[in-house]
Amino acid sequence: MSVREQEKEGASLGDTSLKEELNKKIKEQKVVVDELSNLKKNRRVYVQQPNSNIFFLADKAETLGSCRRTLDNMKKEYQDL
Repeated sequence: MSVREQEKEGASLGDTSLKEELNKKIKEQKVVVDELSNLKKNRRVYVQQPNSNIFFLADKAETLGSCRRTLDNMKKEYQDL
């Protein structure tokens, strides 16, 4: 097997693992969106601060919109791979 063939194989394996990881994150994000969509109106939603264990009260509609945008971006990135 030539060096180029090995490089191609290594790149495709890297793409495959990246695709699998992104697919897993997409599934997780779908669950988040579904959970937020099914909450009752009077339920509170908390958002975790990045790189922290601190949570802040957030608006449910804004949080749901943000999660949907994130999911859409992940789907687009997955299709580009």
